[in-house]
Amino acid sequence: MSRNSSNKQKLTNFIKSKSVDLGFISCGISKADFLEEEAANLENWLKNEMHGEMSYMERNFDMRLDPRKILNGAKSVISLTYNYYTDKLQKDENFKISKYAFGTDYHFVIREKLKNLLFLIKEKVGDINGRVFVDSAPILERAWAKKSGLGWIGKNTNLISKNVGSFFFLCEIIVDIELDYDYSTTDHCGTCTACIDACPTNAIVEPYKVDGSRCISYLTIELKENMPEYAKDSYDKWIFGCDICQDVCPWNKFSKPHNEPLFNADEKFLSMSKNEWLEITKETFDKVFKDSPVKRTGYNGLKRNIKFIKRR
Repeated sequence: MSRNSSNKQKLTNFIKSKSVDLGFISCGISKADFLEEEAANLENWLKNEMHGEMSYMERNFDMRLDPRKILNGAKSVISLTYNYYTDKLQKDENFKISKYAFGTDYHFVIREKLKNLLFLIKEKVGDINGRVFVDSAPILERAWAKKSGLGWIGKNTNLISKNVGSFFFLCEIIVDIELDYDYSTTDHCGTCTACIDACPTNAIVEPYKVDGSRCISYLTIELKENMPEYAKDSYDKWIFGCDICQDVCPWNKFSKPHNEPLFNADEKFLSMSKNEWLEITKETFDKVFKDSPVKRTGYNGLKRNIKFIKRR
């Protein structure tokens, strides 16, 4: 083994070790290159308007496929996962919130950890360029995570790991240094169609393809207009996000509760009754969801979602 290869291996091992210390559950690394396989898939998905009103998906097309257009001189994409699974339940499930939104907004929590990891890398190797990303830039996170061996993209288009299921956040650090690269894993969905069969709005139009404009997560968070009538009888009480296709996935029997204190749910939120949801005020919303991802839909958006569920 050459000295250069040995140094790359040592630095790669250092990064992966420190990622565990910071609470990440897995870390994989890929060469920063053009995602040729994803280019046609993304183009067709956009052409078929499966992104709904998410017009931002149409922007920066080339950047989504090539991290070297995000960071000049990029050589490596470090992909990481961070667990958010919880076995806590809401007292009243007439109005359901996705598990990922139970605690503090993940953007804030994970970004600080990524910054810390990048600082440790720079401290180890000196002056390098790098950027951190948590669902905050035009990056095809699942594609990079798959390429880095962190799991496979399931029929519900979520990244799935044999070890921990799919209840985790994806994030990246792009750096301008070469590292040891990982290999993608194989698909383990087999003949299972649990997610397809369970989706109440038929958003999984075929295996490995989701019509985002029909997904309950999109409808309750991204859609700014009135809810489509076709969803009226198939909404299953979700008012922010949806976990159905993950809840039914057999691989999520391996999910274990997270140990991130900032992701712990506020007891006031968990104990809210049906009447409290129906009568929620702006003041209560701001207090209960102060640092929550639920703020993305806003008070008026949440009230719209509650009203839509109430009509059923």
